[in-house]
Amino acid sequence: MIRMIYEYNFLLALLVTLIVETTILFATVRYCFKTDRSSIPDYLLIFAGTFSSFSTLPYLWFVLPMFIRSYSHLIAIGEVSVVLVEAVIYCFVLKVSMNKALFLSFICNLVSFLIGLALRPIFL
Repeated sequence: MIRMIYEYNFLLALLVTLIVETTILFATVRYCFKTDRSSIPDYLLIFAGTFSSFSTLPYLWFVLPMFIRSYSHLIAIGEVSVVLVEAVIYCFVLKVSMNKALFLSFICNLVSFLIGLALRPIFL
């Protein structure tokens, strides 16, 4: 029963992460970088946001906890790793510079992390 709750929480976290990070990715690319749809189409932003979250969140929830027992270490190492991996994905998929990709990844993950912290008491 406890295992199911963890997996259910993972699915909720994945859904929230997808919505938040893809929305922030759109907003940052369109309004901060002022990149129009002809340079980076909407479908590419949706793909990049979805692919990056699906590529990193399962590792953060299921793989890293097997190796890192301390919650604070898990968060520190995990979030830094996620930002770096997602930046590489953004760099290649969106064809932006690594500096822009790192900024995008950092902003998306920061907002997602903070919203996750705010929602955490609701799901526990």
